[in-house]
Amino acid sequence: MYLDELRTLLTRHARSDWTTALDGVLISKVDRPDPPEPSMSGTVLAVIAQGAKRLALGDRVYEYGPGQYVVASVDLPVTGQFLQADPEQPAIGFGLLLEPSVIAELLLEAGPGDIPPVGGNVPSGIAVGDASDALLDAVVRLLRLLDEPRDRAVLAPLIKREILWRLIAGEQGATVRQLGLADSGLSHVSRAVRWIREHYAQPFRVEDVARMSGMSVSAFYRNFQAVTAMSPIQFQKRIRLQEARILLATHPGDVTRVGQRVGYDNPSQFSREYRRQFGAPPSRDAARLRSTVRTPASTLP
Repeated sequence: MYLDELRTLLTRHARSDWTTALDGVLISKVDRPDPPEPSMSGTVLAVIAQGAKRLALGDRVYEYGPGQYVVASVDLPVTGQFLQADPEQPAIGFGLLLEPSVIAELLLEAGPGDIPPVGGNVPSGIAVGDASDALLDAVVRLLRLLDEPRDRAVLAPLIKREILWRLIAGEQGATVRQLGLADSGLSHVSRAVRWIREHYAQPFRVEDVARMSGMSVSAFYRNFQAVTAMSPIQFQKRIRLQEARILLATHPGDVTRVGQRVGYDNPSQFSREYRRQFGAPPSRDAARLRSTVRTPASTLP
């Protein structure tokens, strides 16, 4: 019942740029299966109403379809691909940007025993679950506000909080709860992820990033791998290559300089690792990118 109305609302309000009149709410609509496309996940909840999608993070692969959701609690380099989509039955999904401050407020307001305690293990930065009827109901009520502009300012924040609470108390709540805890293992890893993303072109010592993140080297390695499915150096390489791909889309004839800008002093190494990641050498991939119309949807898990 909820999925039928969810599909109807999403189809009616889908835009080419995926935005909506509700702050932080996105609607995805794709009418053909795309080849695997690298992007950053963002920190987001995504619910599939129709179709299916595959998401790869490091060596982990997640698939989800109608009535399922994915939560990304850290902005991670992923590769996404819609699997079931055509003009007759496009892949349709709902997205909500996650707000750590609101999650923190909900955790403080929860009564004793309302939610499980945070365990000792740091969860993956991405998790997939089955959407409960209560979660789907809240998502539908939020989307109904697109047809009720008078009520948006008052009701949208309340329903967003309800959606976050359903996530916090749900089967993948551990991933969401740590997003709202300032001293959780995930928050420490997030600090390192942000630093590496901002300084991806610079060499670094893992010991220094671990210290900056407030962890011992052994705990940092273990927790970083748990959240990102990559080592810190592998993560940096993935960011470098994705940034290089973006630059090459607009500067296809400047492969050597692009490689240097993202931190590669050796052009041969840059070309070799780029080809290993994207399946084609930089110059050929850049030409393909310039001839392909890319959708803004790639950023939504």
